[in-house]
Amino acid sequence: MTDAKTRLLGGQRIEPKPITGKESAAELIDSSFHAYNAGRLREACQLFVQHMLTDDTTVGMSLSGALTPAGLGMSTIIPLIESGFVDWIVSTGANLYHDAHFALGFSMHRGSPFMDDVVLRDAGVVRIYDILFDYAVLLQTDRFIREVSNHDEFQRAMSTAEYHYLLGGYLKERERALGLTHRSLLSVAHECGVPIYTSSPGDSSIGMNVAELALENRALRFDVSADVNETAALVLAAKQGGGRSGVFIIGGGSPKNFVLQTEPQLQEVLGIQEYGHDYYLQITDARADTGGLSGATPSEAVSWGKVNPDELPHAVVCYVDSTVGLPLLTAYALARRKPRKLKRLHDVRTTNVERLRQEYHAARAFREARLTEERLPGVDA
Repeated sequence: MTDAKTRLLGGQRIEPKPITGKESAAELIDSSFHAYNAGRLREACQLFVQHMLTDDTTVGMSLSGALTPAGLGMSTIIPLIESGFVDWIVSTGANLYHDAHFALGFSMHRGSPFMDDVVLRDAGVVRIYDILFDYAVLLQTDRFIREVSNHDEFQRAMSTAEYHYLLGGYLKERERALGLTHRSLLSVAHECGVPIYTSSPGDSSIGMNVAELALENRALRFDVSADVNETAALVLAAKQGGGRSGVFIIGGGSPKNFVLQTEPQLQEVLGIQEYGHDYYLQITDARADTGGLSGATPSEAVSWGKVNPDELPHAVVCYVDSTVGLPLLTAYALARRKPRKLKRLHDVRTTNVERLRQEYHAARAFREARLTEERLPGVDA
């Protein structure tokens, strides 16, 4: 064969052994997931374990889609946090709200997507596709969030990470009182020092209940600028400390952008010289050809400065339902990688932001020079 043909046909031959039923999930993925999105899932698992879980890589995870109602908080995200495989999180508020149900001892039930929703409404039952639960679960969770958020320690402006840390502490106390463990990712994140942000804090029942308290003239406010600066600061700290940054994206939406925009915030807005996240792993069912952010590829993210172009080969997008892909990847990681030491990034938020502030001021001359060089025709300085 020619050198080119030898190189092009250098991949592992596809000749799997028959499945026996005795294989572990990790063994099945390595030996039988050869092509199409099975192949991408294998690549995602191997990228996560072999590259993203090195001790010097900081892993940011984004969560969108109804994951916690389906139990994925308990089955996948909590084990990843406790093993040190996820260092910071951006989640929809809905996932965190529904996570709280489990810590409070409430139940979610398997159902059917083909039920009569008028009948469900009349019976006081809420449906999330094929998940069913009592409407009272919403009312009781709302009351808990309002009562906790009304405490004096909450009466100030704070980042969503700080709010979720405090809320997680109260959920942990409730779990303990009920004799429950490992039910809430907010509770476990509190214990492990993993900061959890919400990119759109008003877009969930947590934000709705905080808004109710505002009508009572309570002082709690979400400081979204603090969220932007804290997340950018933790990425900067990871990179300037000689390490790498990886993003682990489940679904898409606003949380996906929020973990990725940390690099444009550093480069484009603050003028700090950086090169993008080093590792990109996404599990999604969103298509790229509709133009939405959820399906935008890592290659497109390079053009924004979100992903380091030199590391684009270390980018995998797996087009599969998150409720299928995430449990398999979690099982693979736990089987193939020993736990990492917890980075406890929540504890160093203030220190990281101060470092960001110093770098921002140091980059002032660079920003001004760049603005002059990049002036658009016909636009005044």
